[in-house]
Amino acid sequence: MAEAPENAAPTAPPPAPPPAPATSSPPPKSGIPPRYDLDAKWDACLDLSIRRVAYSSVAGAFAGLLLFRSPTTRWASVALGAGVGIGAAYTECSYLFNGAPPKWSPKVSTVPSAHSEVIALLFSLNPS
Repeated sequence: MAEAPENAAPTAPPPAPPPAPATSSPPPKSGIPPRYDLDAKWDACLDLSIRRVAYSSVAGAFAGLLLFRSPTTRWASVALGAGVGIGAAYTECSYLFNGAPPKWSPKVSTVPSAHSEVIALLFSLNPS
């Protein structure tokens, strides 16, 4: 019996197409470095502000439903949550536009002050 071409022994699969050339990230639309790109900073700030205000208002509404009976206090908790969200968004946006806040190092004095000498004198005179 002759075999039909459909039932014939499988042949080698066709060669795989060559891999696509690796591409790097697309070039920026403008030549502005990210540090000076105000459009991107405003977009990030607007997105962050909307999210923070919405999430904290929802949290305030939920807390108001759980904790308070009066509609006035419930609305006050929503307003408090929105205020917290606005403050958090303002702080984060100021970091985006102005950079990180300065890191303050504590002042450590190696010279004993007059105040500590007076306290030591008082404790040495009063043995209690």
